[in-house]
Amino acid sequence: MVQFSSIFTGITKSIAIRNGKKSKHDDGRETADALAKEAKKNEMMLTSSGSVAGASHNLAVVFSKGGKKGINQDRFVVWEDFGCQDDMIFCGVFDGHGPWGHLVAKRVRKLMPTALLRNWQKRVAHTVDGTNGISIDRSCFQFDIWKQSYFETCSIIDQELEQYADSFYSGTTALTLVRQGGLLVVANVGDSRAVLATTDDDGRLVSVQLTVDLKPNLPRESERIMQSRGRVLSCEDEPGVYRVWMPTVEGPGLAISRAFGDYYIKDFGIISEPELTSRKITHRDQFAILATDGVWDVMSNDEAVEIVSSTGEREDAAKRLVESAICAWKRKRRGAPMDDISAICLFFHNIPLSKQQAKSV
Repeated sequence: MVQFSSIFTGITKSIAIRNGKKSKHDDGRETADALAKEAKKNEMMLTSSGSVAGASHNLAVVFSKGGKKGINQDRFVVWEDFGCQDDMIFCGVFDGHGPWGHLVAKRVRKLMPTALLRNWQKRVAHTVDGTNGISIDRSCFQFDIWKQSYFETCSIIDQELEQYADSFYSGTTALTLVRQGGLLVVANVGDSRAVLATTDDDGRLVSVQLTVDLKPNLPRESERIMQSRGRVLSCEDEPGVYRVWMPTVEGPGLAISRAFGDYYIKDFGIISEPELTSRKITHRDQFAILATDGVWDVMSNDEAVEIVSSTGEREDAAKRLVESAICAWKRKRRGAPMDDISAICLFFHNIPLSKQQAKSV
């Protein structure tokens, strides 16, 4: 059971960051932007390779390496103590594509956390008003609040991007995660992937895939695309790579079924609606990996978990994972231009698994 007033305390604290009261016309954007600025100032937000830890037991480490196709179009963000909530963290990776994909990814990285925060705060405030401080079961409201907040956020972002010409033939994926206490919420738009490392009944570390790679040939995705008159085809020069194509007009094909931007093909089944999953974190769950497809094209979930868990210093885990993926590209994809590769490793406990096991012996 949880008191809504305890959650609302964090929101009140976040509003106090701003000097003065909110104006009548402030929809929460100014407050959220001020919080983001404060987080950067206090080194609680990462947008470049490094690590960040806050009041909670979270430790997030990030690393990115550009591929051989031009400018690195991957972008990412980690925001510890998300919205001045001591038990919250926001993580996101954004894989741009098309000639201006890096600009679209950068824009979505900027818009996503603040828009999500203000939509979440708005819904929590409305819930507080509707319950009069009554205690209710967390499972009845937490995930639903995040789900609705994400849907509204993604819709707003896609509408806002439409005003930029560089978003017409370019776009980005968006894989984001919020940890709120013991709740993990993952929202996916595109083909980046989130993987959880947890221990089984025998104490072995195993991988659990938290997201689905949203490709055009997935039955539920291809059905929506074809109902919108889009085509899903694999070309002879790319066997096994399915893309979304416009009905008749020649144009670039898109190898994912959901994305921000890409307005040239949005009328033919490409959507920016996220697919959400949630999980209650237990003592068995050790860390989560969020990575762009540059990792997963050459590495299995189990391999990634093994690399991260066997890294001596957790602060080096994301770098080691990315460097291992680079080696795998050279070994498995000879002659193919390497993709951009980015990864976030989010550790849930301040004591590594090896030390936990040693302590329990």
